[in-house]
Amino acid sequence: MRYKTMDKQHDSLVNSQVSSSGNNGKAIDYIDMNKVIAVMSYLTLFGWLIAMFLYGQQKSDFARFHLRQGLGLIITVALLTLIPLIGWFISIGLCLIWLVCIYQAIIGNQYTLPVLGHFFQKHLDFIE
Repeated sequence: MRYKTMDKQHDSLVNSQVSSSGNNGKAIDYIDMNKVIAVMSYLTLFGWLIAMFLYGQQKSDFARFHLRQGLGLIITVALLTLIPLIGWFISIGLCLIWLVCIYQAIIGNQYTLPVLGHFFQKHLDFIE
Protein backbone atom coordinates (compact mmCIF):
# COMPACT_ATOMS: atom_id res chain seq x y z
CA MET A 1 0.00 0.00 0.00
CA ARG A 2 1.31 3.39 -0.92
CA TYR A 3 0.01 6.71 0.26
CA LYS A 4 0.79 9.95 -1.46
CA THR A 5 -0.68 13.36 -0.80
CA MET A 6 -2.17 15.56 -3.48
CA ASP A 7 0.11 16.92 -6.20
CA LYS A 8 2.60 19.80 -6.06
CA GLN A 9 0.14 22.19 -7.65
CA HIS A 10 -2.16 21.56 -4.68
CA ASP A 11 0.67 22.25 -2.22
CA SER A 12 1.61 25.52 -3.90
CA LEU A 13 -2.03 26.65 -3.93
CA VAL A 14 -2.44 25.84 -0.25
CA ASN A 15 0.73 27.76 0.57
CA SER A 16 -0.45 30.75 -1.44
CA GLN A 17 -3.85 30.57 0.29
CA VAL A 18 -2.18 30.68 3.69
CA SER A 19 0.23 33.46 2.77
CA SER A 20 -2.26 35.81 1.09
CA SER A 21 -5.78 36.40 2.21
CA GLY A 22 -6.96 38.20 -0.94
CA ASN A 23 -7.22 35.39 -3.52
CA ASN A 24 -10.94 34.72 -2.92
CA GLY A 25 -10.54 31.05 -2.02
CA LYS A 26 -9.10 29.78 -5.32
CA ALA A 27 -6.96 27.20 -3.54
CA ILE A 28 -9.89 25.85 -1.59
CA ASP A 29 -12.02 25.62 -4.76
CA TYR A 30 -9.19 23.74 -6.50
CA ILE A 31 -8.81 21.30 -3.61
CA ASP A 32 -12.55 20.74 -3.29
CA MET A 33 -13.04 20.11 -7.02
CA ASN A 34 -10.19 17.60 -7.11
CA LYS A 35 -11.64 15.76 -4.12
CA VAL A 36 -15.08 15.72 -5.76
CA ILE A 37 -13.56 14.27 -8.93
CA ALA A 38 -11.58 11.71 -6.92
CA VAL A 39 -14.57 10.53 -4.88
CA MET A 40 -16.93 10.43 -7.87
CA SER A 41 -14.44 8.31 -9.81
CA TYR A 42 -15.23 5.44 -7.42
CA LEU A 43 -19.03 5.80 -7.53
CA THR A 44 -20.19 3.39 -10.25
CA LEU A 45 -19.51 3.76 -13.94
CA PHE A 46 -21.95 6.67 -14.20
CA GLY A 47 -20.14 8.51 -11.40
CA TRP A 48 -16.83 7.79 -13.11
CA LEU A 49 -18.13 9.29 -16.38
CA ILE A 50 -19.22 12.46 -14.58
CA ALA A 51 -15.83 12.65 -12.85
CA MET A 52 -14.10 12.25 -16.22
CA PHE A 53 -16.18 15.12 -17.63
CA LEU A 54 -15.24 17.34 -14.67
CA TYR A 55 -11.60 16.29 -15.03
CA GLY A 56 -11.63 17.61 -18.59
CA GLN A 57 -12.33 21.07 -17.18
CA GLN A 58 -9.70 20.94 -14.42
CA LYS A 59 -6.84 18.47 -14.81
CA SER A 60 -4.52 17.44 -12.00
CA ASP A 61 -2.29 14.51 -11.08
CA PHE A 62 -4.45 13.79 -8.03
CA ALA A 63 -7.68 13.50 -10.04
CA ARG A 64 -5.96 11.50 -12.80
CA PHE A 65 -4.63 9.01 -10.25
CA HIS A 66 -8.09 8.40 -8.77
CA LEU A 67 -9.77 8.20 -12.18
CA ARG A 68 -7.39 5.40 -13.17
CA GLN A 69 -7.78 3.56 -9.87
CA GLY A 70 -11.56 3.96 -9.94
CA LEU A 71 -11.97 2.68 -13.50
CA GLY A 72 -9.67 -0.26 -12.75
CA LEU A 73 -11.68 -1.14 -9.66
CA ILE A 74 -14.99 -0.88 -11.56
CA ILE A 75 -13.70 -3.16 -14.34
CA THR A 76 -12.26 -5.67 -11.84
CA VAL A 77 -15.49 -5.91 -9.84
CA ALA A 78 -17.56 -6.25 -13.02
CA LEU A 79 -15.38 -9.10 -14.31
CA LEU A 80 -15.28 -10.90 -10.97
CA THR A 81 -19.05 -10.85 -10.57
CA LEU A 82 -19.26 -12.95 -13.74
CA ILE A 83 -17.51 -15.84 -11.93
CA PRO A 84 -20.05 -17.74 -9.84
CA LEU A 85 -19.49 -18.02 -6.09
CA ILE A 86 -15.70 -17.37 -5.87
CA GLY A 87 -15.95 -14.13 -7.83
CA TRP A 88 -18.81 -12.97 -5.66
CA PHE A 89 -16.82 -13.51 -2.46
CA ILE A 90 -13.80 -11.70 -3.89
CA SER A 91 -16.12 -8.86 -4.95
CA ILE A 92 -17.19 -8.44 -1.32
CA GLY A 93 -13.54 -7.90 -0.37
CA LEU A 94 -13.16 -5.43 -3.22
CA CYS A 95 -16.13 -3.49 -1.87
CA LEU A 96 -14.20 -2.99 1.36
CA ILE A 97 -11.19 -1.77 -0.64
CA TRP A 98 -13.59 0.49 -2.56
CA LEU A 99 -14.66 2.12 0.74
CA VAL A 100 -11.00 2.62 1.71
CA CYS A 101 -10.34 4.27 -1.66
CA ILE A 102 -13.24 6.67 -1.19
CA TYR A 103 -12.01 7.55 2.32
CA GLN A 104 -8.46 8.12 1.06
CA ALA A 105 -9.77 10.38 -1.72
CA ILE A 106 -11.76 12.41 0.81
CA ILE A 107 -8.72 13.02 3.01
CA GLY A 108 -6.54 13.85 -0.01
CA ASN A 109 -4.30 10.77 -0.24
CA GLN A 110 -3.39 8.73 -3.28
CA TYR A 111 -3.99 5.12 -2.20
CA THR A 112 -2.65 2.55 -4.64
CA LEU A 113 -4.86 -0.52 -4.81
CA PRO A 114 -3.20 -3.74 -3.65
CA VAL A 115 -1.98 -6.09 -6.41
CA LEU A 116 -3.49 -4.26 -9.43
CA GLY A 117 -3.04 -0.58 -8.57
CA HIS A 118 0.26 -0.10 -10.41
CA PHE A 119 -1.12 -2.06 -13.37
CA PHE A 120 -4.07 0.36 -13.59
CA GLN A 121 -1.78 3.40 -13.48
CA LYS A 122 0.38 2.00 -16.25
CA HIS A 123 -2.27 0.59 -18.62
CA LEU A 124 -5.09 3.10 -18.22
CA ASP A 125 -2.83 5.81 -19.59
CA PHE A 126 -5.48 7.12 -21.98
CA ILE A 127 -6.59 9.21 -18.99
CA GLU A 128 -4.12 12.08 -19.32
